[in-house]
Amino acid sequence: MNLSRQLSNTAQKLPNKPAYVFQGKTTTYMELDGAITKFASRLREMGYKKGDHIALAVGNSPYYVIGLYGALRLGAIVIPINPLYTAHEMTYILKNGDVKAVITMDVLMEKFEAAADQLPAIDHYISCESGKDVSFEGFSLLPKLKSFSRIVAEGNLDFDTPELDEHETAIILYTSGTTGNPKGAMLSHKNLYSNAKDVADYLTINGDDRVIAVLPMFHVFCLTVSLNAPLMNGGTVLIIPSFSPTEVFRIAKEHGATVFAGVPTMYNYLLQSIAGNEGSFSRIRLCISGGSAMPVSLLKQFEQAFNVKISEGYGLSEAAPVTCFNPLDRPRKPGSIGMNILHVVNKVVDEFGEEVPIGEVGELIVKGPNVMKGYYKMPEETAHSLRNGWLYTGDMARKDDEGYFYIVDRKKDMIIVGGYNVYPREVEEVLYSHPDIAEAAVVGTPDPNTGEAVISFVVSNDPSLKEKELLEFCKSHLAKYKVPREIEFMDELPKNTTGKILRKNLRSKMKNQ
Repeated sequence: MNLSRQLSNTAQKLPNKPAYVFQGKTTTYMELDGAITKFASRLREMGYKKGDHIALAVGNSPYYVIGLYGALRLGAIVIPINPLYTAHEMTYILKNGDVKAVITMDVLMEKFEAAADQLPAIDHYISCESGKDVSFEGFSLLPKLKSFSRIVAEGNLDFDTPELDEHETAIILYTSGTTGNPKGAMLSHKNLYSNAKDVADYLTINGDDRVIAVLPMFHVFCLTVSLNAPLMNGGTVLIIPSFSPTEVFRIAKEHGATVFAGVPTMYNYLLQSIAGNEGSFSRIRLCISGGSAMPVSLLKQFEQAFNVKISEGYGLSEAAPVTCFNPLDRPRKPGSIGMNILHVVNKVVDEFGEEVPIGEVGELIVKGPNVMKGYYKMPEETAHSLRNGWLYTGDMARKDDEGYFYIVDRKKDMIIVGGYNVYPREVEEVLYSHPDIAEAAVVGTPDPNTGEAVISFVVSNDPSLKEKELLEFCKSHLAKYKVPREIEFMDELPKNTTGKILRKNLRSKMKNQ
């Protein structure tokens, strides 16, 4: 079984059931399944086939749902991309991912036009209409441009879906790497289907649920929990293009939402905006938190204010993503990421891969049908992360005597800004590319709004270089959430005897300021 086939099965059983609601318009399962089939059939007529790589750089919208499931129905491999990425960031993924077609919004085409000479292998750009007055006059990519809506309209419902082996790659998710360039985690049809089913079963997401999808759909958290899980069970997805407390409250109240999934930052903003919205979550039976650790005080305040329980969990792209959730049938433990979900095993081990005693800290490793096949074109990285059937997460954790897991710290130096992963090396690479920067180091610091913020320390060869100029340079190469909040100039960076920059000293410096 795979996601696309399951959706067809649901459409046959519940043809008139609402599949999603977007900007006031309801689309049934029969209508959605038909659009998916038409999109897949037209892609084949355009020359695409099973195994081809198709990128999806689209925000939360029906375009994303139809584009994703349509490409999967064809047997193509989908590569979701954050539409906030700069042309520089997108280009690496498109080239490394051997992408042949890009599905994107018309308002983003300028980014691809800017990188056109670096992307000769892309045959088509499938443009999704934003409703804004967008002109492509003078674009060199104009001959490669196709209309998403026209592709669906010209598609055929008589489409012979290819056989898809459950172990074949369905999606490649690029995750930022500590070595600079992102790594493409290859997730099979089985990885995606099993995790969506197991999450739905564990959290009892069913056909009566109306799930708010406001997390970014390109992120695997939303993909599995807010999209795939409800769709496979006949639920209704309430699509919100971008996060706004006012809009979340409005949609929740108007459509009687029953499930909300978000990162801690979202819960913080919702709590701050509760005045006048106390009853908006009255039908919500379950809130789900992930992406980063939720402060216990925030969890308790939110639950008390809205009279709802939050189930905090844990996951990572390489595990499609969920491995743990706080169970619903017993007392939840604030501060814990919960217990093993169905069919997934988590374990805390030492540096030799041996399980540590209860309560001791070690690295969290995972095994299950949701664990990735490996990293695309990165055999050494794959061998390092996948050992004897276990996925080594790189996160330090402990387990209590009742089977609950707790994330203690990150083995890597990842920074989580509003639920998005930022790796210091990626930002440092951009800083080092500036001609006047001799040294750079990036660390995270607590931030009341986004959880963490990026702080950079640099050594410059030019005394006249200003922070504002360097920040503008970063903005041109990095997505907004990766751009440092501030940059501090230093005469030299602290190092150990081997010359390695000591980030812990920089963190201590910030605490003492």
